[in-house]
This record gives sequence, structure tokens and C-alpha cells, in this order.
Amino acid sequence: MRRLLALGLVVLAAMLVAPAPARAADRGSYTVSGLGSRKQAVLNNGGTVLDLAIAMLETERMTTDYTYGDGKSGDAANFGIFKQNWYMIRQSVSQYSGYGPNEWNAGAALNSNLSWDIQVRHAAQNKWGEYTWFAGHRNGQTGLSNPNTQDIANYRNAVYWIRDQINSSSRYRTDDTRFWVNVPAI
Repeated sequence: MRRLLALGLVVLAAMLVAPAPARAADRGSYTVSGLGSRKQAVLNNGGTVLDLAIAMLETERMTTDYTYGDGKSGDAANFGIFKQNWYMIRQSVSQYSGYGPNEWNAGAALNSNLSWDIQVRHAAQNKWGEYTWFAGHRNGQTGLSNPNTQDIANYRNAVYWIRDQINSSSRYRTDDTRFWVNVPAI
């Protein structure tokens, strides 16, 4: 009896000390009418599942109907369905290589040309590699200089979680399911 009581106390103590299981309150999914056709448009214009995940994290409908420049200017201004920052855009493709931070309005071309938006994102990822691309995408030139912050890791992991959900069933590439992760805007 004493052994059973001692074992019970050990189990109870372990339960009190053990960390609580992770909650999924910071991520999930829901239906957005018409999202499936937008996913198909991205894929039909050369996009990948990773592109779907990035766009899905950035906007509910994977569109550019957010505040112009995402309410930012200069190198921080964001464009396209991925909300690519002007710094990364102008550093990634030759069309913008001679532009400076103050010529950020040229990035608006990504808002109305999905194929170009995807090409620019791929060019940026090809230039820096996927791991470092996340740093620059999340935090511009500062992120490229310091790619190992917790905030950048959280963003990258959120995109990967969404990508993994989409990859879990082929239907998620064509249906109206939106996956989300709560990542603070910067």
C-alpha cells in the first residue's frame, strides 16, 4: 500500500511540474468563399505550395486589397500577395536594381500582376536561399543582417506549418480552406 501511495505521489508531482501541452489556439483553419480559385490562380502562374502558405499567412483572401504599401513607405513598403518589402524587391530583380528606397511606388506593379509577383518572390528566394529569404522578407535589410531572431523563426515556422497543412491533402490546394497562424504584424 505504501508503495502504491508513494508511486501516486510521484506521478502527481510529475503532473504538477510538467509543462502544459501546447495549445492550438494560435493556429487553425476556416473556410473563405472563393479561396480555392485564388489558390489555383497562384499555382497556374508558377506558384508553389510554399507560395500558397506565405500568401495565406499574409492576407485572408491571398489578394492585394490591403492598405497601399501595407501602410509603410520606403524600403519597408509591401507589395503583392506575399507583402514583399521594397528592399527585397529592388535587390532581387534587375528591373528594379537601379531604384532607391524613395522610389518604392514602383513596387505597385506586383499588386496587379500575379505572375510578376510570384517571379519576384522566387528571384528573391533564389538570391538568398530559403532560410535567409525568410529573414529579409520578415525584417528587410535588418533581417538579412541578423537572420536568427526568434521573431523570424516564429514567422518561418508559421509558414511551414501552413505549408504542411496544405500538403497533408491535395484538396487543400483547390478548396476554400484557409489555414492561419497568429503571428504579430511588424
